[in-house]
Amino acid sequence: MKVVRRILLMTILFAATMAVVGPASAQSDGKQPNIIVLFADDLGYGELSCQGNPEIPTPHIDSIAENGVRFTDGYVTGPNCSPSRAGLLTGRIPTRFGYEFNPIGAVNERPGIGLPVAEVTIAETLQNAGYTTALIGKWHQGGTAEFHPFRHGFDEFFGFMHEGHYFVPPPYDGVTTMLRRKTLPGGRKGRWVGTKGLIYTDHMGGNEPDYDADNPITRGGQPVIETEYLTDAFTREAVDFIDRHDDKPFFLYLAYNAVHSPLQGADAYMQKFSHIEDVHRRIFAAMLVNMDDSVGEVMKQLRKSGLEENTIVFFLSDNGGPTRELTSSNLPLRGGKGTMYEGGLRIPFMVQWKGTIPSGQQYTKPVSSIDIYATAAANAERATTPKQVEGVDLIPFLTGQDSGTPHETLFWRQGGKAGLRHGDWKVVRMGGRQTPGNARWELYDLSHDLSEETDLANSQPERLSKMVGLWEKMNGEMNEPLF
Repeated sequence: MKVVRRILLMTILFAATMAVVGPASAQSDGKQPNIIVLFADDLGYGELSCQGNPEIPTPHIDSIAENGVRFTDGYVTGPNCSPSRAGLLTGRIPTRFGYEFNPIGAVNERPGIGLPVAEVTIAETLQNAGYTTALIGKWHQGGTAEFHPFRHGFDEFFGFMHEGHYFVPPPYDGVTTMLRRKTLPGGRKGRWVGTKGLIYTDHMGGNEPDYDADNPITRGGQPVIETEYLTDAFTREAVDFIDRHDDKPFFLYLAYNAVHSPLQGADAYMQKFSHIEDVHRRIFAAMLVNMDDSVGEVMKQLRKSGLEENTIVFFLSDNGGPTRELTSSNLPLRGGKGTMYEGGLRIPFMVQWKGTIPSGQQYTKPVSSIDIYATAAANAERATTPKQVEGVDLIPFLTGQDSGTPHETLFWRQGGKAGLRHGDWKVVRMGGRQTPGNARWELYDLSHDLSEETDLANSQPERLSKMVGLWEKMNGEMNEPLF
């Protein structure tokens, strides 16, 4: 009987202890901050309120900067979708492992087109440290089974595999849709506006890409029928993910396809911006504010779950905006998506970690999307950062512990296009897809010429030679393109 009483007493004491401290996994939550990456698609540098846009209010995205840090000199690793995402996911310059170009359309489904399985992603590193991981939204790292998000460290996936997707499929209910067409009804030129919410425009010289061909919305590995506007659907899934996993450390990569084409604005948001005369711009504004409200819902769920101070939240875009296509502004920068000018590579970028990073900062030294991996791994207990990761932990720089510069040099290459920033100086070469052709190197002093208006290549040949030499040295470290 004494043995029985002793066992009973120990059982009662253990139960009482667990009731007070909770399960063992919950005890470590304070040392394993949740990581959320909010990734916009084709969002120009000048389009957020906090980036200087007076026309379109984005209070929820702005709040991340207000509660943390806005980076004035934040860069991505490529001027378009897929290589930029490869850089973020691996923490490396994607050209190092041959991920150089941007697969679109049917190319996404060809064998060997995708993020190499040998690359260790941020999701794999955090998963191995005890995190639950999810990708919600756009993948664009290979459309075949070999490259599925599940095979790159994600526990959950809801989204699509290719470069784009309709927000609402035909018959386009509840939205105003503007599509690119090579030929307009009746042989008209410019823009054809129908009476049933559909608009055609020939200003891009071709038809809207076949985004939805063999590219279903997928939950895990199975196609699903989605009836909500896609931005809202991704937000619904993200809020649900946080709610289901707020008792354990998690990594959420929420990769919106807004504000990427096709241009589709939901009715309620179109009405909100009825004062914008140009319907092209009005649709863009509707899409952006829809995404901003969605970010607000994600942040609201963090607060509801009591996780705001134990979550590092990043917001950034994958590249600069394609202005002719979307009306997007990259001001005051030159160029846009697909270029090696600042407008293609410098993006809106911010982070908050309430209680750790002082709020309301503006950080002016160069940082990169590759730093997200390094920052997450360095601050996630029991995570081991792979040696090949080139990013740096940004937290010491943002808390004042490190007064140095995160990156003295940043490198880019895409076929004949090339760029390098070293200090405040930058060289650009805008060649063709495969070779430089007749393109020459240009030289800019970003400290005095943020808009890259004055090419100093002829007036400073020695500096140009040193900068090009540095690019060529780094280029020698890179691999040949995989595809």
